[in-house]
Amino acid sequence: MSDLQTLKPTRPVSVREVFGFDSPIEVRAFAERDEHVPEVDTAYRFNPDVTRALLAGFARDKRVMLQGLHGTGKSTHIEQVAARLNWPCVRVNLDGHISRLDLVGRDAVVLREGQQVTEFQEGILPWALQRPVALIFDEYDAGRPDVMFVIQRILERDGKFTLLDQNRVITPHPYFRLFATSNTVGLGNLNGLYQGAQRLNHAQVDRWNIVATLNYLAPEEEAAIVAARVPAFAGPEHRDMLAAMVQLATLTRRGFAVGDLSTLMSPRTVISWAENLEIFGDVGTAFKLAFANKCDEAEVPVVAEYFQRCFGEELAGTAPPA
Repeated sequence: MSDLQTLKPTRPVSVREVFGFDSPIEVRAFAERDEHVPEVDTAYRFNPDVTRALLAGFARDKRVMLQGLHGTGKSTHIEQVAARLNWPCVRVNLDGHISRLDLVGRDAVVLREGQQVTEFQEGILPWALQRPVALIFDEYDAGRPDVMFVIQRILERDGKFTLLDQNRVITPHPYFRLFATSNTVGLGNLNGLYQGAQRLNHAQVDRWNIVATLNYLAPEEEAAIVAARVPAFAGPEHRDMLAAMVQLATLTRRGFAVGDLSTLMSPRTVISWAENLEIFGDVGTAFKLAFANKCDEAEVPVVAEYFQRCFGEELAGTAPPA
């Protein structure tokens, strides 16, 4: 067995010291970092409720699905918990190109002692199952039906996986963990925002032990993250500017919720806005390049009104709403 297969989480972790809140869950971390462990992001802010759910997944071997709007940092949240626990972590994006063979494996022609031979190459699923790895399925509700039925096998309580081509049954490693992120919790593309999202088999959704929701951060925390990501805006002299930017982002989210907008600003977009502002030196220009130019033409006046409300000036090149 490889070194990774023999690793065990043995180091006790103080949830208060590492994550900033109390929890009754006893958590252990790996003593050493493996190459598959994500890098620690010191600027990351943990949502206590979501983190508790994820810690239950790591500590108690629970299948955890994390759902929420785009840009809330769902996958990053899982990775940053894994980073603090030194837990090897692998992400798989279930886009339309991921097939059953990608997950399970396939026969491939390889060279052995100068001869071409056919042998079975394991996919990511059997590879991860046999190791202390946290496997994250991104965009879970965008997976193809044949892929979803493969995943359903490992959502059972014992999680054993049968490789039919090899006549072999794989028992999961004691420290294999499974997570997923989704935008719609398997309800499909109800609001038209997530093209490609599928309605999921309820029997499969029911197999996830814990479903947590990650919403956007409080405004002051979001501003702090933007300042950490774009150091040029970290000083107190930029506090009001960042507050106005986050306020505008919040308005777009409210506008989306009531149907005034068909898109919204994620924290990722606010960071792009700050980066553009550093480059171009004009808040309006940077805003248009980061967000306004992505909006439907009929919605630009609404966005311009939000801009005027937050910054006290007109957004150049836009007409006021009728």
